[in-house]
Amino acid sequence: MRRARGAGFTLVEAAVVVAVMGILLAVGMPSMSNLILGRKAAAAAAFYQEGLTLARNQAIARNINTRLVLTENAANGQMDWRVDLCKPVDGDPCDADNGAWSGTETPPAAAADPTFTSVQRSAVAMPGSDEITQGLAPSGATSIYFTPLGWVDARIPARLQRLTISPGPGRRGAFKTLTVAVTLSGVATVCDADAAAHVARGCPP
Repeated sequence: MRRARGAGFTLVEAAVVVAVMGILLAVGMPSMSNLILGRKAAAAAAFYQEGLTLARNQAIARNINTRLVLTENAANGQMDWRVDLCKPVDGDPCDADNGAWSGTETPPAAAADPTFTSVQRSAVAMPGSDEITQGLAPSGATSIYFTPLGWVDARIPARLQRLTISPGPGRRGAFKTLTVAVTLSGVATVCDADAAAHVARGCPP
């Protein structure tokens, strides 16, 4: 009987164990929450890099003008993206004022191929803007245009050059800000705007 009592836990010991576990959980939960949000932020950056890469690849593969357009998602305030295609009509250039762009169900006016339709992706699965905020550079730029060679069409004013993913107002410091940058050659990369340009993780100049 004495051996059986000595091998067990007293009520005080059990209470101490429960208290220690509670402290560890209280300390560890914020870190785990920040880690999960950081992973979601990385996925968001990859989401926009995918759209920019698709726009460039479509331009090259189809020998056609393309553009990526950002529109606000009504559910969470994040940005959806859409890749449109265009062929010049009667010598008119494919720019913001030209109505010959494709839709999600229709090809460009000058393209006979019915597969030349827009591709749209929703950001509805992203966390809300209270957890992740997006910044556009230059401010207010929501589109970027590509030539048939895959280069950024520099003739289009106020084109999107960078998109940042940062912690929302209630999650400051949860993860390091991520930047999706596009070079004039049309290549999109996920980078660290605070790192030097010559460093591997740094953004292109």
